[in-house]
Amino acid sequence: MLTQQPRNGRAPSVKDVAAAAGVSLGTVSNVLNRPAVVSAATRERVERAMAELGFVRNESARQLRAGTSRALAYVMLDGGNPFFHDVAEGIETAAEDADLSLFVCNSNGRSEREAKHLDRLLQQRVQGILITPVDPDAPHLADLAQRGLPFVMVDRFSRAGGHCSVAVDDVLGGRIAVEHLIDRGHRRVAFVGGPASIGQVRERLQGARAVWDEFGMPEDDLIHLPTEALTVNEGRSAGERLAGLPSRRRPTAAFCANDLLALGLLQHAVTAGLRVPDDLAIVGFDDIDFAAAAAVPLTSVRQPRQELGRTAARLVLDEATNPDHVHEQATFVPALVARASTGTVRR
Repeated sequence: MLTQQPRNGRAPSVKDVAAAAGVSLGTVSNVLNRPAVVSAATRERVERAMAELGFVRNESARQLRAGTSRALAYVMLDGGNPFFHDVAEGIETAAEDADLSLFVCNSNGRSEREAKHLDRLLQQRVQGILITPVDPDAPHLADLAQRGLPFVMVDRFSRAGGHCSVAVDDVLGGRIAVEHLIDRGHRRVAFVGGPASIGQVRERLQGARAVWDEFGMPEDDLIHLPTEALTVNEGRSAGERLAGLPSRRRPTAAFCANDLLALGLLQHAVTAGLRVPDDLAIVGFDDIDFAAAAAVPLTSVRQPRQELGRTAARLVLDEATNPDHVHEQATFVPALVARASTGTVRR
């Protein structure tokens, strides 16, 4: 039974708990922060008082004293892309294993919004930040390193090496996508993707062009259809532009810089009465869950999305807790998952 109730409807305090349990403030503090030094009987009495009073620990005050919070943060590039949600799920799994919470923010591809998120997260004193940046060379990212806050670039490489990064080899991904189409007999291929400011788009196109050249294909027969964003709508728009090309120049296959573009292109093709893959073969990138569930199951270059997140979280936690931490640039190998959208070999 309680010996004292908080007054005036306010939230119960540590003093209220101490009075209810008949112990000192120091004993309550030990139960909260060092329970092993308190006898089992006393600890049970204090915990029972907390439960009966509805006491909730003031975590913000504890964070101010400790100088850090029990949280990580992930600033994703595009909240509308399932790829980043899968990455966040991997981060969250690792955070839960470390008894941490995860804040998830969405820059929506806007550098100024990204910078504001980072400012707020610094104020929250998170233990570490994981970020898929709009621009890997942005000054506000360099500021994070100068402040000594652990952070990891996700789905980006660290060119300077001043912090950790995890990413897939996008050049290799572009190579295996286009090599697959060449193996299927295609001799005119479109690369659908943009804007060029996104590093992954540039590197996937680089890989596509490299393997195209190695097979001795005419340069003009690998056609770049740039897009303003990596979205389903932009994929549909690219489909309209592709259909408008002269028949002698029209590609028989398309490699899209991500699955959302590929799904939009697939939607347009089906609506326009094209047969996929007979009239147009399509390859995407990421292998999100929707790829296999499309009207015509989509061939895609798979990234280990959740493993990217788990690895990034492991690295940021190591930097936050290990004085001997060494920055690591973790690279994952992509793999082609062939489905109906590229069909069988053409002859």
